[in-house]
Parts: sequence; C-alpha cells; structure tokens
Amino acid sequence: MNAHLFTSDVAFTPTVKAIQARKGSREAYARVEERGSWQADITPDLAAFIEAQTSVFLSTANGEGQPYIQHRGGPAGFLKVLDERTIGFADFSGNKQFITQGNLDDNPRAFLFLIDYAHRQRIKIWGSARVVEQDAELMAKLMPEGYKARPEQIILFTVSAWDSNCPQHIPQRFEAADVAAALAERDKRIERLEHEIARLRSVSSATLKE
Repeated sequence: MNAHLFTSDVAFTPTVKAIQARKGSREAYARVEERGSWQADITPDLAAFIEAQTSVFLSTANGEGQPYIQHRGGPAGFLKVLDERTIGFADFSGNKQFITQGNLDDNPRAFLFLIDYAHRQRIKIWGSARVVEQDAELMAKLMPEGYKARPEQIILFTVSAWDSNCPQHIPQRFEAADVAAALAERDKRIERLEHEIARLRSVSSATLKE
C-alpha cells in the first residue's frame, strides 16, 4: 500500500514542500493535491502516448543514492503497457556495463522520462523496476516484430505516480522518418501539379491552333 497521503508525495517530500512554500507555489500545489493530485493508474491516453514513443530515459540510483540515467530506444511500440500499473520492454544487448541492472538489484526505485519533441509533450513517471531474465514467453510478447536487435532481458516498470509537464521550453523537433514521409508526399504533389500544368498547356495550345 502506498504510504503517501497524496500520489504526488512520491516527489513532493517535506523538504520540497518547504521550498515550494518559501517560493510561493505550495498553495497552488496543495489545491491540486486536494482535487486528487497526480494519477497512479495508466489511462488510455497515457497508454497511447507511451506506446507511440521511440525513445525513453530510465533513471535509477544505486544503494548509496548515486543516480544514473540510461537511454532506451526502439520502434514505436517497443514500450508496452501490460496493465494499468505496468510498463514492459525488451532490454537490448549493449555495452555490457549492467549499471541499471546493478542499481535495480540494490534499489528498485526508478523513474521514466518520455518526451515527444514533435508535439512538445513530456511525461514523468515514478515507480519501481525489476529485471526479468529467462522468460521466453514474455520476451516474445515484448520484442518488436522484425526489429534488428538482440534482446538480453526484460525490464518491468511498476507505476506509482505520473504527471505531465507544460510544453514551455521544449524545442520542436521531428523524427527523420516523419520528415522524409512529408517530403515524399510534397514531391508527389508537385509532380501531380506539374503533370496537370503540362496537360492544361497542351489543351490551351491545341485550342489556339484551331
């Protein structure tokens, strides 16, 4: 059972709240807490956002509290929502440092940060995570079909709270594949227009000769 009074207490510690009070934002956040605070369950909208991402940052900390952030990426859908509190993904083979796995062995608390530059959206997710090894059935469910990467293990993330940020200061960037698709569609449209112009010129020239 969550020992926090409010879901947001996972981040708003007494020290954080004291700073908020000193800097003038505590009253506004207190009203948010009374209205229901942050959410803990993964809503359908959040699930759609998560599964549309091609990139995520996973933060862990070792037993001494030293933080570490690791990037994980893959095709859209590599992050899978397994239920209203669980996110899973195949952990692909990398440089064999295993810092994240070691951290999670010592300290299961973890954090996911997702950012969609094109739509200027970002989601913060607090929770805990664990590594699952030697589970072929779950790996088959989580491994993106046709993706050329070697899965080594699975990471299951249990959500305890999540919140969205405003778009302020997020630079707008677009995926290369999306840009390429937009340019290809533009080129097709230009080609169609050029053919139509050539046809109209031909019709106009034939009319003048009559």
